[in-house]
Amino acid sequence: MTYEDHDATGLAELVASGETTPDELLDEALARVDTLNPSLNAVVLLQEEQARAAIRAGLPRGPFRGVPFLLKDLGAEAVGFPSHSGSRLFANSTVPEDAAIVARLRASGLVIFGRTTSPEGGIGPVTESVVYGGPTRNPWNLDRTPGGSSGGAGAAVAAGIVPAAHGSDGGGSVRIPASNCGLFGFKATRARFPDGPYAGEGWGGMAIDGFLTRSVRDSAALMDATEGSDPGAPYAAPPLAKGYVAAIARPPERLRIGVCDTTFTGRPVHPDCARAVQDAARLLEDLGHHVSPFRPEADHDGMIRAWVDIVACGTALGIRQALGDRSPLEWVEPVSRGAMAHAATLSGEDYLAAISRIHAYGRRMAAAFDGIDILLSPVMAEPPALVGRFAHRTEDYLDYRLGEHGIWPYSPFCTAFNASGQPAASLPLHWTDDGLPVGVQLAAAFGDDERLIALCREVEAAKPWFHRRPPLDSAVRAVAA
Repeated sequence: MTYEDHDATGLAELVASGETTPDELLDEALARVDTLNPSLNAVVLLQEEQARAAIRAGLPRGPFRGVPFLLKDLGAEAVGFPSHSGSRLFANSTVPEDAAIVARLRASGLVIFGRTTSPEGGIGPVTESVVYGGPTRNPWNLDRTPGGSSGGAGAAVAAGIVPAAHGSDGGGSVRIPASNCGLFGFKATRARFPDGPYAGEGWGGMAIDGFLTRSVRDSAALMDATEGSDPGAPYAAPPLAKGYVAAIARPPERLRIGVCDTTFTGRPVHPDCARAVQDAARLLEDLGHHVSPFRPEADHDGMIRAWVDIVACGTALGIRQALGDRSPLEWVEPVSRGAMAHAATLSGEDYLAAISRIHAYGRRMAAAFDGIDILLSPVMAEPPALVGRFAHRTEDYLDYRLGEHGIWPYSPFCTAFNASGQPAASLPLHWTDDGLPVGVQLAAAFGDDERLIALCREVEAAKPWFHRRPPLDSAVRAVAA
């Protein structure tokens, strides 16, 4: 059995049984970085000595003791792990204490040894930041993007460098890379994880941490290890009844599943994305669930316009706080400069109106779920985009986000559940004829994380995906332990 035959839970079991050691697993992960990262440009800011020191000091006996792990290079502030946050402006930033979620990840026994690439400020669905010297590429096809903003995490896990990695999701940034890279990604209910001490909330409460994994059980255990607000948080998610791992121990009751194979406003999507949903609907029906066509009634176009304003304001705030007397022309990428310019046109009243529109949208989506338990849809309107298509070269922020060839037509599904705060997951159930992954999205009512992840586990058991590997994976078999 080789390294990639195990998920993170399985590797931890090997450590616990004495069949391998944390140092041996770290050796393997670093060898894979050496072999694969020149093609992918996914892993950055390696800190091998920090990882070795943690092992020597004695790892906590948590559920992932000894498993190598990577933090997204955005948020996840960690002592001993400098961050660029995807930007030259923030390059090599350090912090005096761990973010609460990082402290919980360390307590689970993970061996953190570096970071994964992200777009500047997490602003897009691709990962092509100048600070990393080039784009991050998808291991299934190097001409394609792994997605964003957790694109480096998606590429690293799909390629087999690590079995799981940290990500975050403010408009699909876990689910988009999961879909593009053939992985499982779960966006939990708003405020399920701690944001402190460096933030109270992200993007008006729409952003949340998460994980990219190859198995549902890894996501469940990682979320159990990190869930719960930190002291002083502005709000908290409804408490879990029993936890994610306990929830996947048995399938859920038979559910009412609404199926939408168009956009939520009725526009057609790429045939592979529609086919992925249709095939998943048949699978769910075969499992005994009650499946019927459904489209949620809410102001989806108004929601994304408000989302765009909120993200522009958040981007501008972060940049201006760090910029000082430096010129944004030299330190900030064009689309971020465009976001700053757009934010400058908005008043405080405009910002609060955008927040109110998002809150109203959440109430409409909650009402839509009165008649269903789960909504099945595509994750994306197309398979993974070509590298460069959504590069940050334009300063026309609104066109970049909302234009005919912009991000909204490409990714019209994920943001809905950041705005509403509902849990939603991307499952890797379809591949195109030319070998590109296409995910499907399952979403549940606010706070209904346990029912959703139990369904995800049932689908995984019915149509396993764990042993599907991208072409790059064969390059590391020679160094596999």
